[in-house]
Amino acid sequence: MSDAIEKLGMPKWGLSMTEGRLVDWLVEEGAELQVGDEVAEVSTEKIDGVVESPAAGVLRRRVATVGEVVPVGGLLGVIADAAVSDADVDRFIDEFQASFVPEEAEEEAGPAPETVAVEAGTLRFLRQGESGEPLVLLHGFGGDLNNWLFAAPALAGQHVVYALDLPGHGESFKDVGAGDVDQLVGAVRIFLDFGDLEVVHLAGHSLGGLAAACFALEEPARVASLTLVASAGLGEEINRDYIEGFIEAERRRDLKPVLELLFADPGLVTRQLVDDVLKYKRIDGVDEALRAIAGNLFADGRQCVVIADRLAELEVPILVVWGREDRIIPAAHAERAPEGAQVHILDGTGHSPHMEAAGDFNRIVGGFLAGAGARARQ
Repeated sequence: MSDAIEKLGMPKWGLSMTEGRLVDWLVEEGAELQVGDEVAEVSTEKIDGVVESPAAGVLRRRVATVGEVVPVGGLLGVIADAAVSDADVDRFIDEFQASFVPEEAEEEAGPAPETVAVEAGTLRFLRQGESGEPLVLLHGFGGDLNNWLFAAPALAGQHVVYALDLPGHGESFKDVGAGDVDQLVGAVRIFLDFGDLEVVHLAGHSLGGLAAACFALEEPARVASLTLVASAGLGEEINRDYIEGFIEAERRRDLKPVLELLFADPGLVTRQLVDDVLKYKRIDGVDEALRAIAGNLFADGRQCVVIADRLAELEVPILVVWGREDRIIPAAHAERAPEGAQVHILDGTGHSPHMEAAGDFNRIVGGFLAGAGARARQ
Protein backbone atom coordinates (compact mmCIF):
# COMPACT_ATOMS: atom_id res chain seq x y z
CA MET A 1 0.00 0.00 0.00
CA SER A 2 3.03 2.28 0.41
CA ASP A 3 2.98 3.08 -3.32
CA ALA A 4 -0.36 4.84 -2.73
CA ILE A 5 1.16 7.00 0.00
CA GLU A 6 3.26 10.08 -0.72
CA LYS A 7 5.77 11.73 1.56
CA LEU A 8 5.50 15.45 2.18
CA GLY A 9 9.13 16.16 2.92
CA MET A 10 11.32 19.06 3.93
CA PRO A 11 12.62 20.47 0.62
CA LYS A 12 16.20 21.48 -0.10
CA TRP A 13 16.54 25.11 -1.11
CA GLY A 14 20.18 25.88 -1.83
CA LEU A 15 23.39 23.96 -1.38
CA SER A 16 23.95 24.88 2.25
CA MET A 17 20.46 24.03 3.53
CA THR A 18 20.41 21.02 5.84
CA GLU A 19 17.25 21.72 7.82
CA GLY A 20 14.22 23.98 8.09
CA ARG A 21 11.80 25.06 10.80
CA LEU A 22 8.09 24.54 10.31
CA VAL A 23 6.55 27.99 10.74
CA ASP A 24 2.94 27.05 10.14
CA TRP A 25 0.62 24.60 8.49
CA LEU A 26 -1.48 26.19 5.75
CA VAL A 27 -4.03 23.35 5.50
CA GLU A 28 -5.75 21.07 7.97
CA GLU A 29 -5.53 17.31 8.17
CA GLY A 30 -8.12 15.83 5.83
CA ALA A 31 -7.75 18.57 3.25
CA GLU A 32 -7.98 17.56 -0.41
CA LEU A 33 -4.77 18.54 -2.20
CA GLN A 34 -3.75 18.99 -5.81
CA VAL A 35 -0.18 18.99 -7.07
CA GLY A 36 1.36 22.36 -6.28
CA ASP A 37 -1.05 23.37 -3.51
CA GLU A 38 0.67 25.32 -0.75
CA VAL A 39 0.72 23.13 2.35
CA ALA A 40 3.19 24.55 4.87
CA GLU A 41 5.46 27.53 5.50
CA VAL A 42 9.09 26.79 6.29
CA SER A 43 11.88 29.04 7.54
CA THR A 44 15.54 28.46 6.67
CA GLU A 45 18.79 30.31 7.32
CA LYS A 46 18.53 32.02 3.94
CA ILE A 47 14.87 32.76 3.39
CA ASP A 48 11.38 31.56 4.19
CA GLY A 49 9.48 29.51 1.64
CA VAL A 50 6.30 27.57 1.05
CA VAL A 51 6.19 23.79 0.71
CA GLU A 52 3.92 22.57 -2.07
CA SER A 53 2.12 19.28 -2.37
CA PRO A 54 4.06 16.80 -4.54
CA ALA A 55 0.93 14.79 -5.30
CA ALA A 56 -2.85 14.84 -5.42
CA GLY A 57 -4.61 13.27 -2.46
CA VAL A 58 -5.62 13.88 1.12
CA LEU A 59 -3.33 15.29 3.79
CA ARG A 60 -3.73 12.33 6.10
CA ARG A 61 -1.13 13.32 8.72
CA ARG A 62 0.62 16.47 9.80
CA VAL A 63 3.65 14.73 11.28
CA ALA A 64 5.84 17.74 12.11
CA THR A 65 4.65 20.26 14.66
CA VAL A 66 4.81 24.04 14.33
CA GLY A 67 8.21 25.25 15.50
CA GLU A 68 9.87 21.88 14.92
CA VAL A 69 13.19 21.79 13.07
CA VAL A 70 13.18 19.06 10.42
CA PRO A 71 16.23 17.94 8.39
CA VAL A 72 16.14 18.14 4.60
CA GLY A 73 14.21 15.14 3.34
CA GLY A 74 12.60 14.62 6.72
CA LEU A 75 8.91 13.94 7.10
CA LEU A 76 6.55 16.89 7.40
CA GLY A 77 3.37 15.04 6.56
CA VAL A 78 1.74 12.22 4.65
CA ILE A 79 -0.49 12.43 1.58
CA ALA A 80 -2.66 9.46 0.60
CA ASP A 81 -5.97 8.58 -0.95
CA ALA A 82 -8.92 8.53 1.41
CA ALA A 83 -9.24 4.78 0.81
CA VAL A 84 -5.85 4.08 2.40
CA SER A 85 -6.32 2.83 5.94
CA ASP A 86 -5.07 4.67 9.00
CA ALA A 87 -3.02 1.59 9.86
CA ASP A 88 -1.20 1.79 6.50
CA VAL A 89 -0.49 5.48 7.03
CA ASP A 90 0.85 4.79 10.53
CA ARG A 91 3.00 1.94 9.18
CA PHE A 92 4.43 4.22 6.47
CA ILE A 93 5.36 6.85 9.05
CA ASP A 94 6.99 4.31 11.39
CA GLU A 95 9.01 2.71 8.59
CA PHE A 96 10.13 6.05 7.20
CA GLN A 97 11.23 7.43 10.56
CA ALA A 98 13.11 4.21 11.37
CA SER A 99 15.11 4.23 8.13
CA PHE A 100 15.57 7.95 7.43
CA VAL A 101 19.17 9.24 7.43
CA PRO A 102 19.58 13.06 7.51
CA GLU A 103 21.49 14.54 4.61
CA GLU A 104 24.46 15.71 6.64
CA ALA A 105 25.24 12.10 7.48
CA GLU A 106 25.19 11.04 3.83
CA GLU A 107 28.22 10.97 1.57
CA GLU A 108 26.60 12.97 -1.21
CA ALA A 109 25.23 16.40 -0.33
CA GLY A 110 24.39 17.38 -3.90
CA PRO A 111 26.25 19.24 -6.64
CA ALA A 112 28.94 21.75 -5.76
CA PRO A 113 29.76 24.95 -7.64
CA GLU A 114 32.48 24.81 -10.27
CA THR A 115 34.67 27.44 -11.87
CA VAL A 116 35.83 28.34 -15.35
CA ALA A 117 39.26 29.90 -15.74
CA VAL A 118 39.14 32.93 -18.05
CA GLU A 119 41.57 35.71 -18.83
CA ALA A 120 40.04 38.03 -16.22
CA GLY A 121 40.00 35.38 -13.46
CA THR A 122 37.28 32.80 -12.86
CA LEU A 123 33.58 32.42 -13.50
CA ARG A 124 31.66 30.38 -10.94
CA PHE A 125 28.66 28.29 -11.90
CA LEU A 126 26.47 25.52 -10.54
CA ARG A 127 25.23 22.69 -12.73
CA GLN A 128 22.12 20.70 -11.83
CA GLY A 129 20.22 18.10 -13.83
CA GLU A 130 21.31 15.06 -15.77
CA SER A 131 19.67 15.45 -19.17
CA GLY A 132 17.58 17.73 -21.33
CA GLU A 133 18.18 20.93 -23.24
CA PRO A 134 20.55 23.28 -21.39
CA LEU A 135 19.13 26.23 -19.47
CA VAL A 136 21.39 29.08 -18.27
CA LEU A 137 20.22 31.30 -15.40
CA LEU A 138 21.58 34.83 -14.83
CA HIS A 139 20.95 36.65 -11.52
CA GLY A 140 20.34 40.32 -10.83
CA PHE A 141 22.39 43.25 -9.52
CA GLY A 142 24.17 42.33 -6.29
CA GLY A 143 22.98 38.73 -6.46
CA ASP A 144 24.62 35.42 -7.27
CA LEU A 145 23.78 31.91 -8.40
CA ASN A 146 22.08 31.18 -5.06
CA ASN A 147 19.24 33.51 -6.06
CA TRP A 148 17.92 30.58 -8.11
CA LEU A 149 17.83 28.20 -5.14
CA PHE A 150 14.05 27.69 -5.42
CA ALA A 151 13.95 27.47 -9.22
CA ALA A 152 17.02 25.55 -10.38
CA PRO A 153 16.28 22.20 -8.67
CA ALA A 154 12.72 22.16 -9.99
CA LEU A 155 13.73 23.05 -13.55
CA ALA A 156 16.60 20.53 -13.44
CA GLY A 157 14.06 17.73 -13.69
CA GLN A 158 13.75 18.42 -17.43
CA HIS A 159 16.91 20.40 -18.19
CA VAL A 160 20.59 20.61 -17.47
CA VAL A 161 20.54 23.88 -15.55
CA TYR A 162 23.54 26.19 -15.22
CA ALA A 163 23.32 29.06 -12.72
CA LEU A 164 26.15 31.51 -13.37
CA ASP A 165 27.77 34.19 -11.22
CA LEU A 166 28.09 37.25 -13.44
CA PRO A 167 31.31 39.33 -13.37
CA GLY A 168 31.55 41.40 -10.20
CA HIS A 169 29.21 39.03 -8.36
CA GLY A 170 29.36 35.94 -6.19
CA GLU A 171 32.71 34.23 -6.62
CA SER A 172 33.32 35.29 -10.21
CA PHE A 173 36.06 37.77 -11.11
CA LYS A 174 35.57 41.31 -9.80
CA ASP A 175 37.36 43.47 -12.39
CA VAL A 176 34.44 44.51 -14.61
CA GLY A 177 36.27 47.30 -16.39
CA ALA A 178 33.78 49.96 -17.48
CA GLY A 179 30.94 47.88 -16.08
CA ASP A 180 29.00 47.99 -19.33
CA VAL A 181 26.64 45.40 -20.75
CA ASP A 182 29.31 44.19 -23.17
CA GLN A 183 31.28 42.88 -20.19
CA LEU A 184 28.31 40.82 -19.03
CA VAL A 185 27.44 39.55 -22.50
CA GLY A 186 31.07 38.63 -23.08
CA ALA A 187 31.15 36.59 -19.90
CA VAL A 188 28.06 34.66 -20.98
CA ARG A 189 29.66 33.96 -24.35
CA ILE A 190 32.89 32.76 -22.75
CA PHE A 191 30.95 30.49 -20.42
CA LEU A 192 28.92 28.93 -23.22
CA ASP A 193 32.04 28.41 -25.32
CA PHE A 194 33.82 26.76 -22.40
CA GLY A 195 30.97 24.33 -21.87
CA ASP A 196 30.51 23.62 -25.60
CA LEU A 197 26.95 24.88 -25.22
CA GLU A 198 25.98 25.76 -28.75
CA VAL A 199 22.29 26.50 -28.17
CA VAL A 200 20.69 27.18 -24.78
CA HIS A 201 17.52 28.40 -23.17
CA LEU A 202 18.49 31.66 -21.48
CA ALA A 203 16.78 33.19 -18.44
CA GLY A 204 17.74 36.33 -16.56
CA HIS A 205 16.48 38.26 -13.55
CA SER A 206 16.71 42.05 -13.46
CA LEU A 207 20.29 42.92 -14.52
CA GLY A 208 20.65 39.32 -15.68
CA GLY A 209 17.59 39.78 -17.88
CA LEU A 210 19.29 42.68 -19.64
CA ALA A 211 22.42 40.58 -20.14
CA ALA A 212 20.38 37.64 -21.45
CA ALA A 213 18.39 39.80 -23.87
CA CYS A 214 21.49 41.57 -25.20
CA PHE A 215 23.23 38.24 -25.71
CA ALA A 216 20.19 36.95 -27.62
CA LEU A 217 20.22 40.04 -29.83
CA GLU A 218 23.91 39.59 -30.58
CA GLU A 219 23.83 35.82 -31.08
CA PRO A 220 20.24 34.79 -31.80
CA ALA A 221 21.28 31.44 -33.29
CA ARG A 222 22.57 30.33 -29.87
CA VAL A 223 19.36 31.06 -27.95
CA ALA A 224 16.45 28.59 -28.05
CA SER A 225 14.24 30.76 -25.84
CA LEU A 226 14.47 33.86 -23.67
CA THR A 227 12.92 34.24 -20.22
CA LEU A 228 12.97 37.71 -18.65
CA VAL A 229 12.17 37.97 -14.94
CA ALA A 230 11.48 41.53 -13.68
CA SER A 231 14.05 42.44 -16.29
CA ALA A 232 16.11 45.54 -16.72
CA GLY A 233 16.20 46.98 -20.21
CA LEU A 234 12.48 47.37 -20.93
CA GLY A 235 12.17 50.97 -19.70
CA GLU A 236 14.09 53.75 -18.00
CA GLU A 237 12.47 53.65 -14.55
CA ILE A 238 14.36 51.98 -11.70
CA ASN A 239 14.40 52.50 -7.94
CA ARG A 240 17.41 54.72 -7.37
CA ASP A 241 17.18 54.27 -3.60
CA TYR A 242 17.64 50.52 -4.01
CA ILE A 243 20.69 50.75 -6.26
CA GLU A 244 22.42 53.43 -4.21
CA GLY A 245 21.32 51.92 -0.90
CA PHE A 246 22.69 48.51 -1.83
CA ILE A 247 26.06 49.97 -2.77
CA GLU A 248 26.37 52.25 0.25
CA ALA A 249 25.11 49.90 3.01
CA GLU A 250 27.92 48.69 5.25
CA ARG A 251 25.96 47.58 8.32
CA ARG A 252 23.11 45.18 8.87
CA ARG A 253 20.67 47.88 9.95
CA ASP A 254 21.33 49.82 6.72
CA LEU A 255 21.23 46.84 4.37
CA LYS A 256 18.15 45.07 5.71
CA PRO A 257 15.58 47.69 4.60
CA VAL A 258 17.24 47.81 1.19
CA LEU A 259 16.93 44.05 0.73
CA GLU A 260 13.32 44.18 1.88
CA LEU A 261 12.56 46.18 -1.27
CA LEU A 262 13.13 42.98 -3.26
CA PHE A 263 9.98 41.34 -1.89
CA ALA A 264 6.32 42.10 -1.41
CA ASP A 265 6.69 40.44 1.99
CA PRO A 266 9.68 42.06 3.75
CA GLY A 267 9.57 39.31 6.37
CA LEU A 268 11.29 37.03 3.87
CA VAL A 269 14.58 38.81 4.51
CA THR A 270 16.28 36.78 7.22
CA ARG A 271 19.26 37.75 9.35
CA GLN A 272 21.34 35.12 7.56
CA LEU A 273 20.47 36.57 4.17
CA VAL A 274 21.57 40.02 5.29
CA ASP A 275 24.80 38.63 6.74
CA ASP A 276 25.55 36.73 3.52
CA VAL A 277 25.12 39.86 1.42
CA LEU A 278 27.31 41.88 3.78
CA LYS A 279 29.98 39.19 3.54
CA TYR A 280 29.89 39.44 -0.25
CA LYS A 281 30.04 43.23 -0.20
CA ARG A 282 33.23 43.12 1.88
CA ILE A 283 35.14 41.08 -0.72
CA ASP A 284 37.97 43.02 -2.36
CA GLY A 285 36.84 44.52 -5.64
CA VAL A 286 33.10 44.22 -5.06
CA ASP A 287 32.49 47.87 -4.22
CA GLU A 288 34.36 49.01 -7.32
CA ALA A 289 32.52 46.48 -9.50
CA LEU A 290 29.07 47.46 -8.24
CA ARG A 291 29.82 51.16 -8.63
CA ALA A 292 31.10 50.62 -12.18
CA ILE A 293 28.04 48.61 -13.23
CA ALA A 294 25.61 51.02 -11.58
CA GLY A 295 27.43 54.05 -12.99
CA ASN A 296 27.26 52.67 -16.50
CA LEU A 297 23.83 51.02 -16.56
CA PHE A 298 21.82 52.85 -13.86
CA ALA A 299 23.31 56.34 -13.82
CA ASP A 300 21.26 59.17 -12.28
CA GLY A 301 18.53 56.81 -11.16
CA ARG A 302 17.50 55.61 -14.60
CA GLN A 303 18.21 52.66 -16.86
CA CYS A 304 20.66 53.73 -19.52
CA VAL A 305 20.28 50.69 -21.80
CA VAL A 306 16.72 50.13 -23.04
CA ILE A 307 16.28 47.41 -25.64
CA ALA A 308 12.49 46.81 -25.50
CA ASP A 309 11.95 47.91 -29.10
CA ARG A 310 14.69 45.59 -30.36
CA LEU A 311 13.21 42.43 -28.81
CA ALA A 312 10.83 42.23 -31.75
CA GLU A 313 13.87 41.30 -33.86
CA LEU A 314 14.12 37.97 -32.05
CA GLU A 315 12.44 34.97 -33.61
CA VAL A 316 12.65 32.81 -30.49
CA PRO A 317 9.90 32.28 -27.90
CA ILE A 318 9.98 34.93 -25.17
CA LEU A 319 8.53 34.70 -21.67
CA VAL A 320 8.20 37.70 -19.35
CA VAL A 321 7.44 37.17 -15.65
CA TRP A 322 6.95 40.00 -13.16
CA GLY A 323 5.75 40.55 -9.63
CA ARG A 324 2.83 42.97 -9.53
CA GLU A 325 4.22 44.67 -6.39
CA ASP A 326 7.73 45.15 -7.76
CA ARG A 327 9.33 48.12 -6.00
CA ILE A 328 12.58 48.06 -7.99
CA ILE A 329 11.44 48.05 -11.63
CA PRO A 330 7.76 48.77 -12.36
CA ALA A 331 5.67 45.79 -13.42
CA ALA A 332 4.25 48.05 -16.13
CA HIS A 333 7.48 47.44 -18.06
CA ALA A 334 6.14 43.95 -18.84
CA GLU A 335 3.67 45.64 -21.19
CA ARG A 336 6.64 46.51 -23.42
CA ALA A 337 7.29 42.87 -24.25
CA PRO A 338 7.12 42.21 -28.01
CA GLU A 339 3.96 40.94 -29.64
CA GLY A 340 3.68 37.19 -29.25
CA ALA A 341 5.61 37.01 -25.99
CA GLN A 342 4.03 35.21 -23.05
CA VAL A 343 3.54 37.64 -20.15
CA HIS A 344 2.68 36.65 -16.58
CA ILE A 345 2.18 39.17 -13.76
CA LEU A 346 2.12 37.40 -10.39
CA ASP A 347 -0.02 38.92 -7.64
CA GLY A 348 1.38 39.28 -4.15
CA THR A 349 5.00 39.22 -5.28
CA GLY A 350 7.71 41.82 -5.73
CA HIS A 351 10.97 42.05 -7.65
CA SER A 352 11.91 38.40 -7.01
CA PRO A 353 8.96 36.25 -8.14
CA HIS A 354 11.29 33.28 -8.70
CA MET A 355 11.88 33.29 -4.93
CA GLU A 356 8.65 34.68 -3.56
CA ALA A 357 6.24 32.65 -5.71
CA ALA A 358 8.52 29.77 -6.63
CA GLY A 359 5.78 27.23 -7.25
CA ASP A 360 3.88 29.40 -9.72
CA PHE A 361 7.12 30.60 -11.28
CA ASN A 362 8.47 27.10 -11.83
CA ARG A 363 5.23 25.87 -13.35
CA ILE A 364 5.09 28.84 -15.73
CA VAL A 365 8.72 28.56 -16.79
CA GLY A 366 8.64 24.76 -17.00
CA GLY A 367 5.61 24.85 -19.28
CA PHE A 368 7.10 27.61 -21.42
CA LEU A 369 10.40 25.76 -21.85
CA ALA A 370 8.62 22.55 -22.79
CA GLY A 371 6.76 24.38 -25.53
CA ALA A 372 9.86 26.25 -26.69
CA GLY A 373 11.85 23.03 -26.85
CA ALA A 374 9.16 21.30 -28.89
CA ARG A 375 9.08 24.21 -31.30
CA ALA A 376 12.87 24.17 -31.70
CA ARG A 377 12.82 20.45 -32.56
CA GLN A 378 10.22 20.85 -35.34
